[in-house]
Amino acid sequence: MRGGNELIDPVKLLEHGGIRQGYVVADLGCGTVGHFVFPAAHMVGPQGKVYAVDILKSVLSAIESRRKLEGLDNVEAVWADLEQPGALKIQDGSVDLTLLVNDLSQIPKRDVVLREATRITKTGGTFIVADWKLSASPLGPPPQKRLSPAEAKQLAQAAGFEYAGEFSAGPYHYGLIFRRK
Repeated sequence: MRGGNELIDPVKLLEHGGIRQGYVVADLGCGTVGHFVFPAAHMVGPQGKVYAVDILKSVLSAIESRRKLEGLDNVEAVWADLEQPGALKIQDGSVDLTLLVNDLSQIPKRDVVLREATRITKTGGTFIVADWKLSASPLGPPPQKRLSPAEAKQLAQAAGFEYAGEFSAGPYHYGLIFRRK
């Protein structure tokens, strides 16, 4: 089993989010390799911005190293405990596309995290949730810890997002598209 693009193609996921030149993107729980951060940085171009958000400082250090190596000025590593209300230092309503990938099933305080996603996403902006399908897979959390698309949809709607559609994010993942009301 290989990872990366074979699990979720970052470009396809970002295209489902309607990414454009000049967009502001936030990847909540971005992970060490910045699987979505760096493709997004190239897609939004120098006029855009990508916030790489994580709770682990080692992750942000890796993101910062790669940002420098690639010479990208439009990536900002942001430390935040997303389960603490107001801990995310991104301006209200400033993000065009917010991503939450492979994190929802791992977060105890999902409602807090989703409210933060709502807070930073522009009115009419897009929120993408991609997470593990319920069926067993060679990677990912145990099936009993995973959320169904219906559960993820209900949580996002309760936080102020409007359901806009779904897509297959890969062989082991579902993808949901929401708009901020």
